[in-house]
Formats: sequence, C-alpha cells, structure tokens
Amino acid sequence: MKTIKGPAIFLAQFMGDQPPFDNLKTICKWAASLGYAGVQIPTWDARCIDLKQAAESKDYCDEWKGIIESCGLQVTELSTHLQGQLVAVHPAYDDLFDGFAPKELRGNPKERTAWAIEQLKYAAKASENLGLTAHATFSGALMWHTVYPWPQRPAGLVEDGFAALAKRWLPILNAFDKSGVDVCYEIHPGEDLHDGITFERFWEATGKHERCNLLYDPSHFVLQQLDYLQYIDFYHDFIKMFHVKDAEFNPTGKSGVYGGYQDWIDRPGRFRSLGDGQVDFKSIFSKLTQYGFDGWAVLEWECCMKHPEQGAAEGAPFIKSHIIRATDKTFDDFAATGKDQKFNKKVLGI
Repeated sequence: MKTIKGPAIFLAQFMGDQPPFDNLKTICKWAASLGYAGVQIPTWDARCIDLKQAAESKDYCDEWKGIIESCGLQVTELSTHLQGQLVAVHPAYDDLFDGFAPKELRGNPKERTAWAIEQLKYAAKASENLGLTAHATFSGALMWHTVYPWPQRPAGLVEDGFAALAKRWLPILNAFDKSGVDVCYEIHPGEDLHDGITFERFWEATGKHERCNLLYDPSHFVLQQLDYLQYIDFYHDFIKMFHVKDAEFNPTGKSGVYGGYQDWIDRPGRFRSLGDGQVDFKSIFSKLTQYGFDGWAVLEWECCMKHPEQGAAEGAPFIKSHIIRATDKTFDDFAATGKDQKFNKKVLGI
C-alpha cells in the first residue's frame, strides 16, 4: 500500500479578477496559507499558464514551476477540461460550447475541433516538460443527446459513436503515450464517458489504449445513483487521479435524477462543500489506499450555497484528516515465528 498525496486544490473555480485570485503566484500563496500542498492547473486560463509555451520550452516550464514551488507547493496535474470537451461536440451543442473556444474560432466547428486537439497535444508535451505523469480532461460527446432511448436508437448507433470518438482521441492518446503521461477522463454527465460501462466501451474502441485512464470523482456518481465505492473495486487499475468533491441526492415526489430543469439549489442532486454532503469519504480513502493509489487528493470546490473561500478553507484540513498513512507492517507482526520452510512442513505434517 501507498500513502495518498495531499491536500491539493484545483484552481479553476477560484481564479478571478480580484487579488489574490488574479495571478498564479498570489493564488498559490493563498492556497499554501490554507494548508494545501499542491495545485492542479486549468490550462485554458492564461493567468495560470501559457500552454503552448509550456509545450515548446523547458526553460519556461522550469521558471513557471519555480513560481509555484517558491510558495511551498507542487504542481499535481494540468487540466484541459474545456479543450477536451471540444474534441467532440454534437452540432446541437455548437452554440453552447462555442464559449469554450477562442473568439476567432466561434461558429467554425471544424477549426474549433482542430484547435482542441492541438491543445491536448500541447498538454501532453507540457506535462512531460513539467515531469507530470497524469492529465485531467473531458471526453466530449457525440451521443449525449441519445442518453435516454426515446426515440429508439438506430441499430449500431452506439458502436458507431464510440468508434468515432475513439478515432478523434487516438492521436491524442498516442501523443500522451510518447510523453509518458496518462490521460485521465473525468466521468461526468454530458460526456459520452459518464459511467463505468461507457468508459469500458470507449477504452475497447481505442484498442484498450494503455494511456486511457480515469479521474475519480464520486460526486458525479451520487447524482447518477451509481455505487461509487464498488466503482473503485471495478476500476482501481485505471484510477490515476482523484477529485475530492461532495454531493447529495434527495429525491422528492416532484423531482429525481433529471432535476426538472431546476437551478442547482432546487435540484434533488446537488454538489456540496466537503463534509456537507452524503459522500462516504472514509470508505473512499480506505479503498483507494487498499488498492495502492498514490496520486493526489485534489479538492474540486463546487457548492450551490457555501462561499468558495469558506469551502477552500475547510477543504484542506478535511482532506488531510482523511489521508491514511499506509502501514509498512502487519498488526500481528509481534507474534510472527519467522520464515522457516522446515518448520512450515512440520506444522503442515508433511
């Protein structure tokens, strides 16, 4: 067993126009002051990183990483959640997702997709230059509009959809393989990879690519009513990243999993700050430790009622209190009789 690293914090939800959230050094000092040991970086935010330069210049990466380390922190992973989403967008969502792309590419889905793929390839090389081994992203979606089978899906639609999605991702996965970095898909509603079965189908469509892995976030499984603990039993070999995020699901006679188009505060399924929801983090940390997960425990703050600064301040000690220092001895070692094959045979009567 190994000890999980942390606590760390994903900066995406905290970047802003006011100090200390408006540049990399000041937000890192803020995170360190709260007790965090690592930061996960949203690469679409130019205040955090110049992704293209990070891919092309080791000197830039060394200087950039030095800023973070001067604050007493480590870089845990880079994230391309927004760019990954744009690798595969169904035309029905073009206008909604155009906001994730540079202004000059909006209204041009073909060029937008090419840009997204290039961004992912930059992220592979940047991760290599930074000495990172895992990367966070979304899969995008070609089939989400068919998630509920009415009207009935045409025969072969799902197989064709995963084949098309894999075709887009294979060059990216190969680039990450060349850089020695795992691609960790956050399993998330709205993505074609939104549960265990969809991940398996995609993985198989990629030819079981060894760089195709998982970012584990139990909050999305609470909202789907999926067994997030057994999920670890099934997929622990693929879990290379961990978002520590809480959630709750309180269905009523009026609304359930689909949420009734309501605002987050009124939905039965809601994201909550750590400790305010229903996720059994003691069991999660135990299972991940049992299976030898040695990545980072990264706070992703999303809450429909609590202020982010309060959530961040409470998050570091919460994560720290759940990290299990993996034992290097067995509790009954004091009673051990040593290793002696001759004695073993005597005990066995052979």
